[in-house]
Amino acid sequence: MKLYSFDGVDATLELVPLAARRALDAAGFKPSLEAWRALPLELRREIAEHGAARALDVALVERAFAAHSVPRIAPTPDPGIDGVPEDLRAAYGALGPISEAVWVALSPLDRYALSKVASRGKPDRLAAAYAEIVGHSAISTHLAPDGGARMVDVSQKSASLRHAVAETRVTMSHEAFARVQSQSVPKGDVLGTARLAGIMAAKRTAELIPLCHPLALTKLALSLELDATLNAISVRASVEAFDRTGVEMEALTAVSVAALTVYDMLKGIDRAMEIGPTRLVSKSGGRTGDFSR
Repeated sequence: MKLYSFDGVDATLELVPLAARRALDAAGFKPSLEAWRALPLELRREIAEHGAARALDVALVERAFAAHSVPRIAPTPDPGIDGVPEDLRAAYGALGPISEAVWVALSPLDRYALSKVASRGKPDRLAAAYAEIVGHSAISTHLAPDGGARMVDVSQKSASLRHAVAETRVTMSHEAFARVQSQSVPKGDVLGTARLAGIMAAKRTAELIPLCHPLALTKLALSLELDATLNAISVRASVEAFDRTGVEMEALTAVSVAALTVYDMLKGIDRAMEIGPTRLVSKSGGRTGDFSR
């Protein structure tokens, strides 16, 4: 059961918690405080737990009140996820920002709670709600309100086709480059091994980069091309997935690990090799739209 500290409601549920208010608003019920307290504690807890869920089942709330006489009002839907409501942005403007990215990352109950508090306009309550629900998340979506690291919740985003391209380069001595060209490197097939390493790394990006989401990649093409004018190997990765978050990190991880593998296989010949620049070339899909250099 989700209870906010700023709301001042404890487990006895003598007061109506915001989670329960969300369920009641969605179903169109407005019980008085006396009527709320007259309900069995288990029923009050059930309504509060239901109000904290991502998806509200109005029929469940209606069944809960079937045997109780409670005034009805027009149902109030949850605030939309697509953008921060202007009245809410204005209410919290003096306290701190609520970016679009933070708004999307909040749970439906958190968005409801912020909107409900904003509609009352009490400064102390506004400040307390902002601190508890947004807090350090205003600085980074990878920070929880209390400042601890967290993985961003993307479950409410729509799945779409995500695509990203990244590239890097390994520049080396003429001798090392000639060995790669003639396929006479003691450790074996440099290009083939590096390509396999990059593909494997992209599939394990969530294990390598903290707070990245594990994704089911649908396409991963990695190429390594020899550039005789620079004595370099150019590495390029193209990655796709049908998911709720982008694949930029998978593409960047692929080319980075492929380049490191090239270095590892050639370091016995040239320890002064240079890797980079490593960069994202393009990405498409998702709320932030397309990007290309």
